[in-house]
Amino acid sequence: MLEKIKQIALEAGEVIRDGFGTNFQIEYKTGENNLVTEIDKKSEKILLDFIKKTYPNHSILSEESGRTDKSSDFIWLIDPLDGTTNFAHGLPIFSVSIALQKKGETILGLVYDIMQNAIYAAESGSGAYKNEKRINVNSNRNLSQSVLVTGFPYDISTNHPNAVKIFEYFLKNSRAVRRLGSAAIDFCYVASGVFSGFWEVSLNAWDFGAGDLIVREAGGIVTDFSGKNLRINSKQTLATNGLLHGEMLNVLKNMH
Repeated sequence: MLEKIKQIALEAGEVIRDGFGTNFQIEYKTGENNLVTEIDKKSEKILLDFIKKTYPNHSILSEESGRTDKSSDFIWLIDPLDGTTNFAHGLPIFSVSIALQKKGETILGLVYDIMQNAIYAAESGSGAYKNEKRINVNSNRNLSQSVLVTGFPYDISTNHPNAVKIFEYFLKNSRAVRRLGSAAIDFCYVASGVFSGFWEVSLNAWDFGAGDLIVREAGGIVTDFSGKNLRINSKQTLATNGLLHGEMLNVLKNMH
């Protein structure tokens, strides 16, 4: 199954890569910050057509098309282009994210970091991989020596529960904080040891479905801000190398 998903992710990625830097149509979903392009929709069509044909009885939750319910134990979580704002502005950091859940548990996750030509993938209980090489979280125990990553919700202008204050705290107490603009890639960089931690609010299941499993299979920990495992409707995300999880969780609990 994973090999099939890799192939279809590569196909969608090729459409996205070919569309990058061209004159494409941009639409606004909600407000001026939440974009969708015709390339998102082309990528989504490739993925959805494949799933509907290959697994016709499975449910699907996709960013652009919403939910297709088949009363199945299986549900696919699809983000056909994670990092649309980057893509639309010519910044080459964006990805395709695909996850499969069975009875609420993620059993397969794949993120295709398109412009780096890197496929991050994990199956439950089998470890996490970048292309064919096994990856692991880093072993950094000190927040002051950590590089962290975050993202902001589209409605940040209303200062979504202390998002700026939390950002300021981690900025002052870590080595650096980055903001890449693709949550799926953020997870993968935690899983491969680039970042020690990633936090964000207001993500959707298609944003975190694959990354959650990839980080956990790489030896990290992923929870919401109360320390519980992520569920399909979770709105807070903390992914770390595990060693910093308690410390970062305390900050988020106290400041959120």
